[in-house]
Amino acid sequence: MQLIAKYFRFLSEQQISQFEALQPLYEDWNSKINVISRMDIGNLYEHHVLHSLAIARMIDFTDGTRIMDLGTGGGFPGIPLAIMYPECHFTLVDSIGKKVRVAQAVAESIGLKNVECRHERAEEETGKFDFVVSRGVTTLPELCAYASRLIDHRNQHNAFPNGVLCLKGGDVSAEMSKYRNSSEVIPISSWFSEEYFKDKKVIYVQI
Repeated sequence: MQLIAKYFRFLSEQQISQFEALQPLYEDWNSKINVISRMDIGNLYEHHVLHSLAIARMIDFTDGTRIMDLGTGGGFPGIPLAIMYPECHFTLVDSIGKKVRVAQAVAESIGLKNVECRHERAEEETGKFDFVVSRGVTTLPELCAYASRLIDHRNQHNAFPNGVLCLKGGDVSAEMSKYRNSSEVIPISSWFSEEYFKDKKVIYVQI
């Protein structure tokens, strides 16, 4: 939790309490359902929570923004972002039911009222959203193909036009080739100094 407070200094008492509750909750659930590598659960705040919150450095969502977390797994990046933005609505989607159950249980345990979890494939989703977010689920072209019919272009009230925000590592130049004129790539190391983020990036694509 100290790591979150290092970079996000103006959290409410409720947000602090919610972030603090994540470690014991995920440790408990991970002992039953392996949603995070058991070798990595000790790095929850750095590798999962803070990593998710890199999106909050890229864009400060305005109240009322509707965000879909595609392939949320156990709730990343959706749950940390939902804590950070209590006046936004988050729909967390995954095709693996047991992972959705973990995300739902964690959201309920910490009192998140702005989260809806759905067990479904991206192709089955019929809602409309301002942004689709994702963390390393698939290639960027495939993610954008899924998101293209889900983005609502009628309401534009954020610093970036509605589109896709995803977290990726390594060399993304090949994936980015068709989006050069409609995207932005920011190294997470420009915000967070930990070695883990050395090759991690936030990618925005307007679609």
